[in-house]
Amino acid sequence: MKKILINFAHPAKSRSNINIALRNAVENIEHVTVNDLYANYPDFMIDIKREQALCEAHDIIIFQHPFYWYSTPAIMKEWLDLVLEHGWAYGTEGKALAGKVFFQAITTGGDASNYQKDGYNEFTLKELTAPYRATAKLCRLTWLPPFVVTGVHQGLEPEEIQSYSAEYKRTLIALRDSLLDLEVLTQQETLNNNHLVSRSE
Repeated sequence: MKKILINFAHPAKSRSNINIALRNAVENIEHVTVNDLYANYPDFMIDIKREQALCEAHDIIIFQHPFYWYSTPAIMKEWLDLVLEHGWAYGTEGKALAGKVFFQAITTGGDASNYQKDGYNEFTLKELTAPYRATAKLCRLTWLPPFVVTGVHQGLEPEEIQSYSAEYKRTLIALRDSLLDLEVLTQQETLNNNHLVSRSE
């Protein structure tokens, strides 16, 4: 089984029903490690060696976070700036992350219709998350499209939260157990509904 690292970043997680539900659904799965960045580094003094060691010890790296200003919460940018060092993550000798799988688990305030060329935001999530795909390429990571929960500000019904949480859990277990075709997944807009591209089908 592959080992999964979730770098969880939410500065106000107590007010996020969906992010807590997603986290609760997966944090006790075997071979899943939840690394709560705001809890571990309230002063933003990130332990670079610890974070690099966590990455090296896992096969799949997930950034789970709300989609703040079309990007990540501040501590995740700090993590990227400090942890992905030249000579470790990229560059001629930087091969520590090579071959590992990377994707984002994102929650957005607006609904899916906002993230279309003719929608309110004018750009798709694929376009808006392009810097993270470029980062994955630079670091020789295998990039996958994000797992996305939209429409959070409109309010999600309890059954919707439960459904998303169950789907997130199924996704992580399938990736952990190598049940999904990664090459096919890269062609999708999101990781949601990934049961359609299992290796057995």
